[in-house]
Amino acid sequence: MCNLSNFQYTMEELELIIASAKQEMDAAIKHLDHAFQKIRAGRASTAMVQDVMVEYYGAMTPLSQVANVSIPDAMTISIQPWDKNAIGAIEKAIIISNLGFAPSNNGENIILNVPPLTEERRKELAKQAKAEAEQTKVTIRNARQEAMKDLKKLEGVSEDVIKDTESKIQELTDKYVKSSDEHLKVKEADIMKI
Repeated sequence: MCNLSNFQYTMEELELIIASAKQEMDAAIKHLDHAFQKIRAGRASTAMVQDVMVEYYGAMTPLSQVANVSIPDAMTISIQPWDKNAIGAIEKAIIISNLGFAPSNNGENIILNVPPLTEERRKELAKQAKAEAEQTKVTIRNARQEAMKDLKKLEGVSEDVIKDTESKIQELTDKYVKSSDEHLKVKEADIMKI
């Protein structure tokens, strides 16, 4: 009876190791998607300004909490503050955030014109996307490495079970590395499209 409970305990540990690795790999892909949203591909997107922090009544506040951000057309971002007194602070935050936009306001809204990308800038952005994807693969491989270390720490587990679990972890790693490559391919195509 004791052996059976030890076996169940060990199987739970193995499943936990695999689940933990999968969770880290999922997080890496989510981070990649978030990073790709910030890399503009020539069209306006609310994601371009989502990380802008505005000094609002003495506190650093996300832009989305002080204004409505919309995309009236493919080359324009419109920011409509809920408090008209915040227009100056929002303009300053956009300039400080170094996004490459020159904000203009009409007293009601702030307009950001997204300039078309040059061929050189597209190549830089594609390079940046590739670097993000490579960093994601490193994170995925680190998750695999951690899982393998945790696996080796287990005691009383048969060689076959270890090998089987190692191959499951490797399959997971291959799946997520492939996913990273596919995300990159889509983003590169988006960046290079004129």
